[in-house]
Amino acid sequence: MLENNQQLFVALIGSLSLQKAEAGVCQGAIFSLSLVYYCVILFLNISLVVLIVWDENLHEPMYVLLCCVCINAVYGTTGFYPKFLLDLLSIAQEISYEWCLFQAFVMYSFACCELSILAVMAYDRYLAICRPLHYRLLMTKRRLSQLVSFSWLTPFCIFSISILLTSRLELCSLKIQRLLCVNWIIVQLACPGSNTLSNSIVSYATIFIYVSHGFFIIWTYMHLIRTCAASKDDRVKFMQTCVPHLISLITFLTVIVFDLMYMRFGSAGLPQSLQNFIAIEFLVFPPMMNPLIYGFKLTKIRNRVLSLIDLRGR
Repeated sequence: MLENNQQLFVALIGSLSLQKAEAGVCQGAIFSLSLVYYCVILFLNISLVVLIVWDENLHEPMYVLLCCVCINAVYGTTGFYPKFLLDLLSIAQEISYEWCLFQAFVMYSFACCELSILAVMAYDRYLAICRPLHYRLLMTKRRLSQLVSFSWLTPFCIFSISILLTSRLELCSLKIQRLLCVNWIIVQLACPGSNTLSNSIVSYATIFIYVSHGFFIIWTYMHLIRTCAASKDDRVKFMQTCVPHLISLITFLTVIVFDLMYMRFGSAGLPQSLQNFIAIEFLVFPPMMNPLIYGFKLTKIRNRVLSLIDLRGR
């Protein structure tokens, strides 16, 4: 084992692997853009969380779940951007084994929490539109708390086990050809003959659990579409509350599935800069898009924001 795995992984940032004369300018530009982008993500998501917490009119399940999405975005992006920004200011891009495992835990739990919360949001919309008379009875504060707790605790428990199993592997390589640490890449660094069966079992069990989330979301939308097709009022509700959810869901699933497929089956012949972009898509688009989409589309939030802007203008 690599001296009890205390060495540094070398995270190769291909887009920054330029000639020394050009590297400083490139790194400076990427650092500035990344810092601004990260600050905007924090501002948008934290602002929406504060607005929902502060305004009692927004203390409804749909907005509470949106608050959870924004908190999760802050959690996930904070697991990547600060370290990435530090790397851009460093000559060598390195990360300790312990921090690499921790980052892998944050990335996986962030992604799975996002999907779980989106599944709960789909269930909430299904109850609100398809079973409106039973909505208050079924979506109580206690039920909402249980669903949110499930969305957070399940990924944390699963990936705690997964990272613990990975930490027991004997590694024979130090180089990670990605901008961030992910569990599957670390497992691939294991020495030949290492027992990775437990890691594979946990991995496939996780895939089964979250693919089941996907099928559940499809089931809810089949009912939603069928219900809304027969009612003009329900179609209005669908356009106002379900369309933002669908955009968030499709965006998130597209970037996650694309990254997973590339990580498992992709070609190493692609330019390193393109590989880097593929690796962090899920940390670029959903955290920025979600607060903007919901902020513009949900009437209560949009009106509240406009009223605050009007008060400031006076």
